[in-house]
Parts: sequence; structure tokens; C-alpha cells
Amino acid sequence: MILKNVEKKEKNTALFQVESDAAEFETAVNAAYLKNKGNIYIPGFRKGKAPRAIVEGMYGHEVFYQDAMDDLAPKAFEYGLEESKLQTVGAPSISDVNVTDEKTVVYTFAVTLYPEVTLGQYKGLSAPKESAEVEESEVDAEVENARKRNARKVSVEDREAKMGDTVSIDFDGFLEGERFDGGKAENYSLTLGSHSFVPGFEEQVAGMKLGEEKDLNITFPQDYVENLAGKDVVFKVKLNSITEDELPELDDEFAKDVSEFDTLEEYKADVRAKLQKNKEEQAENAFRSLIMKQAADNMTVEIPQVMLAEKAEEIVRNYAANFGMTDRSVPMDKLLQMMGLDRESMNMTIMPAAEFQVKNDLLIDAVVKAENIEVSDEEAEEYVKKVAESVNASVEEIKQYFGAEYIAQEKKREKATNVILESAVVGEMPAAEEKAEEPAAEEENKAE
Repeated sequence: MILKNVEKKEKNTALFQVESDAAEFETAVNAAYLKNKGNIYIPGFRKGKAPRAIVEGMYGHEVFYQDAMDDLAPKAFEYGLEESKLQTVGAPSISDVNVTDEKTVVYTFAVTLYPEVTLGQYKGLSAPKESAEVEESEVDAEVENARKRNARKVSVEDREAKMGDTVSIDFDGFLEGERFDGGKAENYSLTLGSHSFVPGFEEQVAGMKLGEEKDLNITFPQDYVENLAGKDVVFKVKLNSITEDELPELDDEFAKDVSEFDTLEEYKADVRAKLQKNKEEQAENAFRSLIMKQAADNMTVEIPQVMLAEKAEEIVRNYAANFGMTDRSVPMDKLLQMMGLDRESMNMTIMPAAEFQVKNDLLIDAVVKAENIEVSDEEAEEYVKKVAESVNASVEEIKQYFGAEYIAQEKKREKATNVILESAVVGEMPAAEEKAEEPAAEEENKAE
């Protein structure tokens, strides 16, 4: 094979030609004949026994060309890619193919190139870091949540129901005097204030006494089901029982029940330490995200659409796999439909995350190149051990699954990330009026 006419185009695209010689094409044509001859019937010959020359004489000498060209195309592309040293993304396309008079085949491949990145500042960047200080009120709130989780239900008989109570009710709904479907239940458990029912329902149950029956006048929201949207209805309600949460006393016995500590103070100290650790991790992660975003925003790159589309599909398929949808042959439109999404909602929710991840990947790979980052065998081995421990697998399993080249590249990318982050410094928090401009960036970081 021969590589011909490598031509880079605009928008990260290129064309190149590969010509296979006559002997290669003849071999492919003969392979196509052998593959198809079993299905060919020629009068005077048993099915599948007609010589190639006879078949070509009846159907034309080009009868096996298409199959031969299809068979040669992947080999021609791989050869052209290796010889041209082009780094491509996405699937190639054949823009032209023809057989010459000399019985050679010339393929013209159109490819999308891995984009060129011009790095901006990526060292010595500065970003604010949120305070990780834990307020006493935060500790109290966490302890109070633990009390609520360990509350016991106590029956109430001597007062009216109030918001926060859990009640058991019978109800029957009527529209213009007629009972409507789905509007009736008995011994239904409802926590008042949970907003489980349409607006106004729970508020009117509050104030009822045990055994009381009451008509509730309710107007359904305009965005409710079609036959009830915006309609005025009456619910006939009977209150069967009332229970309230009885919180445990906040003392040493409570601490023993909910933790491994003997005293309330020890338990609170542990709660404070865990809150501190969580806030420190959140602050550090937010700081790292801001630094990486700055470095990515400082570089100049034109991202091919195919890279964004591939990353978006990867995000969708990985998310779907969490719910058991692991069949990679399912078309994207079908998968989106199964997940309750469409292309428009995907563009709004998934594509920003895809763009963030692609930019981050391009940034890190560019830093690997700029810093001439290499990885020793010892570093690669240590990296594999760390990965294996994190996923509860053996070192041999990780090596076999990913391969040495991928592992080394990932270690390089880790080192490149550290080049950016370890040179970063904590800056001052922006003024209150400036912080109002941050949500868009924060949302993009969350998408990662």
C-alpha cells in the first residue's frame, strides 16, 4: 500500500489517500468470490461450483469489487493512519474510492484530528477556598437530626392534629358531586407538612380531632392530571389516629444508643470532627475545580464536535449502567428514551458536563507534553496498586484489564494534574457582590 496526498483542512479535519496495489486487490476480489460463491447459481453448474471467470462473465468483472473494497478499507485506513502519524478522534469516513485501470484501489479518507492545544497559564494559579470552620449550630443541627431519626411514635388523643404529626385518615374525593377515580383511600398514613397531597389538603387536616369527619374544599393545580387540573373538588375526610414523634433526651444515654461513645460530649466531639473533615474535603475539591477550570479557560483550543458527542454518550451510558442498562448495542436515541430524556434535554444537561470533561482531558494531555512527563516502572507499579486497592481487585487483574500503556498514560495524567494543583495558591474570597456571578461556574464543576 502507498500513502498519498495528506491534506489538513480547517476545523480539525484532514484528508488522506491510500492506494492498494493490484496484487492486494486481486487477493481481496478472490476472497470475495470464495465468500459468496456458495450462494451463486449458474445454469450448467451445481450451486456454488461455478468458476470465478464464468460468474464474472455473466455478471460483469466488477461483481466482487464492492465486497473486496469493503474488505480492504479498514486495512487501508490503519496503514494510512500509521504512515501519516495523524492523531484522530471519532470514526473516519470514506469520501471517495475507485478502482484504477491498473486494478489498484484508491481510498480517500476524511478524518477529524485531535485538536491542537495552546496552553495559557497553568502554574501559579490562584483561587479562593471556602472556610472549613464548623459552627456550633452545625453540630447541634446534626445531633438534632440524629434525635429525629431515633424518635419513637407516640399516640395522641387529647389534642387536635398539627403540622408535623403523622395521621391515619380515610378520604373520598368528589367532583361536582360524583366520586372520581383515585380519590379514595382508607387508613392512609400522612405526615402533615410533608406536602405529599395537593396544596391545602394537609393544612385543613391540621386542626381536626380524633374521630372527626370533615369536608375539605380543594382546588387542583393547573398542571395536575388533565381531568382534574384546575377543578374544585370536595374530599370527605375522617381522622382515625394521630401520632407524634417523641425525641430521646439529649444525654449520655442517647450518645451510647447512637454511637460508640459513652458521653454526650464525646459524641458531639466526634460529630464536630466528621463535619470538619467533610467541609475540608468539600473546600479542597471546590478549590481544585476552580484551579483546573482556570487552567482550561486559559488555553486555546477548538474542540471537534465529535469529541463532545462521544463524551456525552460515554456519560449517558455510564449513568445508564448504574441502573442495569449495560447493552452497548442499544442506540443512543432508544437509551435516552428509556431514561426519560430526549436530545434537547441531553444538550441542556449532559453536554455542559461533556464539554467540561473534554476540556479537562485536553488540558492535562497538553501539560503532559509541555512538561515532558515520564513514568518509571516503579511509579506505574505503585499506581496500579493504588487503583487495585480502590476497586478491591488484584494488581494482575488491573494490568490485564487496562494494559501497560493505558496505566502509564493515566499515571502521567495524574502527575500533570499535580503540576497544576501543587503550584496553585489560595487567594482571597471575592466580595459579596462578586460571588453572585459564581453559580454558573459552580454548576459546571458539579457536572464533572
